[in-house]
Amino acid sequence: MGLCLSATKVSGSNSNNNVNHHRKDNTKTTNNEGGTRHGKGRNETAQKQLPPPVKNTQQLKHKKDKANTKRQTGVIPCGKRTDFGYAKDFDKKYSIGKLLGHGQFGYTYVATDKTTGDRVAVKKIEKNKMVLPISVEDVKREVKILQALAGHENVVQFHNAFEDDSYVYIVMELCEGGELLDRILAKKDSRYSEKDAAVIVRQMLKVAAECHLHGLVHRDMKPENFLFKSTKEDSPLKATDFGLSDFIKPGEWNSIISYFLMRELNIFYSTVSVPKVGKKFQDIVGSAYYVAPEVLRRKSGPESDVWSIGVITYILLCGRRPFWDKTEDGIFKESSVLNVLYPQVLRNKPDFGRKPWPTISNSAKDFVKKLLVKDPRARLTAAQALSHPWVREGGDASEIPIDISVLNNMRQFVKYSRLKQFALRALASTLGEEELSDLRDQFDAIDVDKNGSISLEEMRQVNPSCHCY
Repeated sequence: MGLCLSATKVSGSNSNNNVNHHRKDNTKTTNNEGGTRHGKGRNETAQKQLPPPVKNTQQLKHKKDKANTKRQTGVIPCGKRTDFGYAKDFDKKYSIGKLLGHGQFGYTYVATDKTTGDRVAVKKIEKNKMVLPISVEDVKREVKILQALAGHENVVQFHNAFEDDSYVYIVMELCEGGELLDRILAKKDSRYSEKDAAVIVRQMLKVAAECHLHGLVHRDMKPENFLFKSTKEDSPLKATDFGLSDFIKPGEWNSIISYFLMRELNIFYSTVSVPKVGKKFQDIVGSAYYVAPEVLRRKSGPESDVWSIGVITYILLCGRRPFWDKTEDGIFKESSVLNVLYPQVLRNKPDFGRKPWPTISNSAKDFVKKLLVKDPRARLTAAQALSHPWVREGGDASEIPIDISVLNNMRQFVKYSRLKQFALRALASTLGEEELSDLRDQFDAIDVDKNGSISLEEMRQVNPSCHCY
């Protein structure tokens, strides 16, 4: 549905991994049957044009019969043929309760531990829909990531992974405290201060720092991927979605660790440069409003997470996005995100002159500016950012309530984001089987390298007027 013009997703998010505890963002560049994530090392191969539209009933019937035959006589999905090596006794240990959310490949439920009575969240992923091997790898990688980050106070806790003949079950901590921006907007008497924002940002930076320590890049830091553990005032914030996260190869990570250590110790800071490692992420993934300049240039690494946190901090302090400022009247007149947003990210500077920025402390503005540095080599690392006077524990973030306009701006931001999600879901629900079959054929024609995801290069091949950056 989203293709390369989505304002929500820039590229194919891991369809298996995108079911959060309380919501689901279905806007991604993935084939409904191909459930894959980023297209790594995509090449520009021979161009394939879209198949001609169906012109009459006979053609439509033939196409439908062909699609049905394909489904009936097709190969067994890779997921059905795979033994993941997970425990096989899920039904003995847990009973599934109410549905929390659903995605393309699975559902997330509340479940109860039959022994202790504890409530957990269970992501139930259908093996039948893991058609390609990369879909299987996505699930394995998510489990590996959750295991690597286990025990961190700001990461949703992983309990165990199970499987049976039809499903994979990922059992996690249940977060019932709600979404980040909703929590801010629910504050009584509008008492929202810089200190509240600093506490939130500090927890996000801790997640990023922990990821980077394990050779992992999150790649999709945004408010929607964080939930509060409970409704208590002092509830910790938890990162819940690692659907686009990926590891950097161990040999390459040693070089990056050395680089970051030199930066932390201020050793030759002015002359040291990013090591020439074999692997930089070359695909454009993430969520459009939070994507870093180096991601758009196809040379991204751990630094891109810090940029995204800088964008989030900007939003928390003024209620608007730094590179995409729209009035409510302009919501339905929006042009291509790729044509409008990306040049702004690559070239423009955030606006710190407009209300309420004159009332925001110099320390907060300094912090945001140091995270939104376009050159990733000059940007603060997550560990360095945690030491900044504004964000560190006991730092100088003001406790004076922020201008009421910030919460008003934030309400508009949340309203717009959700309206777009509802519109996309409503549009998807109106498609019949014949239309879906035709769309699958068109998707296959555009997907030249058959990895289940449409890259920007493949989109350019069929639509040269798509000026994607």
